[in-house]
Amino acid sequence: MSVSMPADASTRPSARPLRGRTIVTTRERPGVLDSRLARAGADVVHVPLIETADPVDGGRELGEVLDHIASFDWVVVTSPVGAERVMPSVCGHDVRIATVGTRTAEVATRLTGRAVDVVPTRQLAVELVAAMPNAGDTPRLLLAVADRADPATATALADRGYDVTLVTAYRTLLRAPTAPQRRAALAADAVVFASGSAAASWVDAIGTDAPPTVVSIGPSTTAVATERGLQVTATATDHSIDGLVAQVIHTLVPPP
Repeated sequence: MSVSMPADASTRPSARPLRGRTIVTTRERPGVLDSRLARAGADVVHVPLIETADPVDGGRELGEVLDHIASFDWVVVTSPVGAERVMPSVCGHDVRIATVGTRTAEVATRLTGRAVDVVPTRQLAVELVAAMPNAGDTPRLLLAVADRADPATATALADRGYDVTLVTAYRTLLRAPTAPQRRAALAADAVVFASGSAAASWVDAIGTDAPPTVVSIGPSTTAVATERGLQVTATATDHSIDGLVAQVIHTLVPPP
């Protein structure tokens, strides 16, 4: 599916540096990344390679943990999907919130009606750990993650002195592309990966073939892509959606 934007004064050619470029995104649903790329002039080809589902137990463990949300001092979510599944239970409770990424923070704020307490400036789990305040008297912390999440974040938070409860909020499943989607993806100018699971899913679904330009949102995503056999052209220095789009522009558009 392609995403296009109206050609008005705000989208004149000088403001659309990616005009004429085709960029592949792979998230479950078109979202902010797609719209930002389209606003920059790109023809966005959305090829969803992942979909989210309940944990294997149907969410039983998550539900049991959320029933006792008031017993935690902190709730940490690492993705918008995690925020959607956890934050409604936080409403009305005196629990502090931390997120990885500004988009995750936006979802958390929308669902709880209050600001997030900790959002690292860079969209990296290691930055979240560093940004957390000193633990003090071993506060209880709920870390809600995807089933494929690296356990290093939980370990690092425990090393900081937090009493960590790790719970799976959702599963990430592979979604095979259709033959036309595969052809469109490989014919594009670039593909962007906003997570390590997206890069891994590309290899699982399509292989190590890719458009000539591969842009990653950050070093952890680049590491996964490289380990799976993809050649990453550029890694965003600002590990956010805006930073990813800026890196795509910097990589594809030659300086004047």
